[in-house]
Amino acid sequence: MKVLVTGGAGFIGSHVVDGLIEAGHEVVIVDNLSTGNRRNLNPKAIFYEMDIRDPQLRTIVATEKPDVINHHAAQARVLTSLALPMLDAEVNILGSLNLLECGRDFGVRKFIYISTGGALYGEPEYLPCDENHPIRPISPYGASKHTVEHYLYLFNKNYGLNYAILRYPNVYGPRQDPAGEAGVVAIFSHQMLNGERPVIYGSGEQERDFVYVEDVVRANLLVMASGDGGTYNLGSGRGTSVNELFAMMKAIIEYGQDPVYEPPRKGEVFKICLDGTKAKIELGWKATVSLQEGLERTVDFFASELPSSSSRLKLAL
Repeated sequence: MKVLVTGGAGFIGSHVVDGLIEAGHEVVIVDNLSTGNRRNLNPKAIFYEMDIRDPQLRTIVATEKPDVINHHAAQARVLTSLALPMLDAEVNILGSLNLLECGRDFGVRKFIYISTGGALYGEPEYLPCDENHPIRPISPYGASKHTVEHYLYLFNKNYGLNYAILRYPNVYGPRQDPAGEAGVVAIFSHQMLNGERPVIYGSGEQERDFVYVEDVVRANLLVMASGDGGTYNLGSGRGTSVNELFAMMKAIIEYGQDPVYEPPRKGEVFKICLDGTKAKIELGWKATVSLQEGLERTVDFFASELPSSSSRLKLAL
């Protein structure tokens, strides 16, 4: 099949592109490179540098005629959504609507939408959160991502556009941007490997559900042929505190300093983890890479990116 991947030059999107190509699919990438990187582009994919809000997106979809649209492109920063809620809505809601209309008008068979499990539910009433948990986002980002879920349903009911929704946890792994606010594993890796002191916002007891990018790619491949009309949390079902994460990475890197603690940031939930039972039953998916193994792989990647580094850098400072 031919798959159009928005955000295919980004961290997760580029791994999904690689997985699709390895599975034998044709891939077309649309990315405006605002957060994506050209070096992440798979040379076997067709690439268009374009914003998903651009009216000319219709020309690309009409020309390429993808069977599936895999929609990863987004304004994904909580702090940006708080500072610029209109921008967040323009990208995440209007950009997605532009893409949905293209899917409706040019015969797309299925629309795979990447939503958020970490920012959508708000402060949880119970953990782990399943798909029936009340949705009360506390950031414009969570609100905008959920809004598009409603549009998917109505596009299906009114126009027959098939879809599936994947609600992501805190995804980590190689290629994650250490400059992004949500990529704590990448941020800590970069800071520790460069001898800097990592910053922890709040007490460090806030918890996240960390799932390795390879596992998320597998879910994207599975939902190509199943899960029609479904919404799925991709989670390990276990929360890990930022303090625990720091301790694990400190041991892996053999880092010798303590973190710096600063005030908590607005718009972020305190504890969240996702129940992946529905994805296991209906898609045959579960997280398989342990946090320890995933962190080791990720640290190795960032260590290999350092100048003159041929192996993991050990910092016993």
